[in-house]
Amino acid sequence: MVPRIGVSVDIRPRDLPIVLIGAAGGALALWAGASPEIAIPVALLIVLDIRVRRWRRRV
Repeated sequence: MVPRIGVSVDIRPRDLPIVLIGAAGGALALWAGASPEIAIPVALLIVLDIRVRRWRRRV
């Protein structure tokens, strides 16, 4: 996935306690029998800080 011109996407890990919560939640969902197609993306949304910003070039 490549962002458009004027859009920046920042992806970075969150602080340690919320990372542990996300990893534990994903592991618990997989252990309980949830499908990996659901559990893994939800855990990644908890673990990662994703910011999409739009900027304009000043003339």
